[in-house]
Amino acid sequence: MNTQEKIYHTPSGDIHYWLTLGQLDKPWLVFLPGLTADHHLFDKQVPAFPEYNCLVWDAPAHGFSRPFPLNFSMDDMARYLHGILEAEGAGNTILLGQSLGGYIAQCYLALYPGTVSGFVSIDSAPLSRKFFSGWELALLKHTRWMYEIIPWKLLLKWGITGTSRTPYGRELMAKTWAAYTRDEYLDLADHGYRILAQAVEARPEYQIDCPTLLLCGEKDAAGSTKSYNRRWTKIDGLPLHWLKGAGHNSNTDVPEEVNRLIRDFLDILRRAES
Repeated sequence: MNTQEKIYHTPSGDIHYWLTLGQLDKPWLVFLPGLTADHHLFDKQVPAFPEYNCLVWDAPAHGFSRPFPLNFSMDDMARYLHGILEAEGAGNTILLGQSLGGYIAQCYLALYPGTVSGFVSIDSAPLSRKFFSGWELALLKHTRWMYEIIPWKLLLKWGITGTSRTPYGRELMAKTWAAYTRDEYLDLADHGYRILAQAVEARPEYQIDCPTLLLCGEKDAAGSTKSYNRRWTKIDGLPLHWLKGAGHNSNTDVPEEVNRLIRDFLDILRRAES
């Protein structure tokens, strides 16, 4: 499926995004990649939903949306996304966020309540402060020193094998990270974890206000993602599907299964609206 590349201008820099546009009154699927990933993370998803308007971006300071100074918060990213959707006249929006993209989606939901029809969390975690301990938030604010002591080639190797369990997923991340210099990668990762901690601290009792689907790889080894999802579904009662054999980038490891679950979720939303 062909996509159209577009640019959203901000005072700090340009944000690149891609869309497949049919009729404006069709639902919009908005795909949000995780930290250090770019729009190619969802190459197996966007073509699978031709009956929807699909939009995927390179978040600020990611992929083609560089250079972009690391002076933004997670709420700023949500505001940029809102500006893009307003510029495109998007309505009936479903947000689908992988890892950090899931946190950005939740910031969007908090800033613009009642404007989103559904949310799919892919290997992400809750934004509410109640799920995090103090030491976890402290570590998120001081991650650069942990990365700096690891040789660059070894850090890339661990990152590639740690995010995906399949040759396709690993090759995709290898190509994505090849575009970053060591310092650029470290700065971006450090900034991303810090603004995540700040966003969590700002929302002690945040509650999602739209239908939600949680997806998580059974082999997800990224931090405490699996533990967070177990508590998320238990405490907030959100439906959780474990993806057999998938790692942290489960949508690249088992794309057909992820697409099927997304479609089932969209069918539920459609029936509820009719």
